[in-house]
Amino acid sequence: MQQTSGYDIVYQNAIRNILDHGIEEVNERTGHSTMSLPGVTFNIDLEKDGFPLLSLRKVPVKMFVAEQVWFIAGLRKPGDFLREYTKIWDDFTNPGDTLTVAYGYRWRKHFGRDQLGDLITLLEREPSSRHGVVLAWDPGSDGLGGMKRANVPCPFGFTANIIGGRLHLHNIVRSNDMILGNPADVAGFALLQHILAKRLNVAPGIYTHTISNAHIYDIHYDGAREMLNRTCEHAPIDLQIPKDTFARAEKKDHAVVKEIIENLTQQYTPQAAIKGLKIVL
Repeated sequence: MQQTSGYDIVYQNAIRNILDHGIEEVNERTGHSTMSLPGVTFNIDLEKDGFPLLSLRKVPVKMFVAEQVWFIAGLRKPGDFLREYTKIWDDFTNPGDTLTVAYGYRWRKHFGRDQLGDLITLLEREPSSRHGVVLAWDPGSDGLGGMKRANVPCPFGFTANIIGGRLHLHNIVRSNDMILGNPADVAGFALLQHILAKRLNVAPGIYTHTISNAHIYDIHYDGAREMLNRTCEHAPIDLQIPKDTFARAEKKDHAVVKEIIENLTQQYTPQAAIKGLKIVL
């Protein structure tokens, strides 16, 4: 029997749990009803289970690959590199075409230090350190009914630890749209984990995804049920990235985006698209 992709099964279980046990409420900001659960957590072993790219429907590969390169480069203008691959952030920019809460900019510049660079230095110097914490959330301006923004970070922080010679990443997410947001976030941060592991010359380990509010929007209920009816049959994806991916990403190297996309798409055979899945802003 062919081994199937671990994330497909984990994802179906999460969706089923929300539809069966979630609480349906109207969200004041969007006006949409959602089925929601608190404290949803799952793990993927990137070595054993393969790269977590959802095959129950097609996920745009170039979107999350280019996005992570853009993050690593510490940029915050979509017109600088990212828009050549995706316009996913265009709805959240200010009149200066700047994304004020861009993850990569906050990881590398916003708080007066290069958190991502310091993380690498720390784990090279002290592999057993438990201080590898990187934040995108600015308590001076984000959330708590304060400054109104078109967007505030959803994956607001992650930790990185080397245990057993492998790099493990724990992504902490305040709010996750499980149909459109979660598959892209999981693939994107698992890619970041691979890139960091390669830079640190260790193997990728466990990817952990913790969500404070995991929800399915009312306009996605039918699509969620359709994915529950689909069979998980995709073989594990063995992601292989160039050794110098991190350094090339810092330089906004378009070639490294192409190389990663090619490696993934050669192995990726998703099931049919689900029509009508629209982003709720």
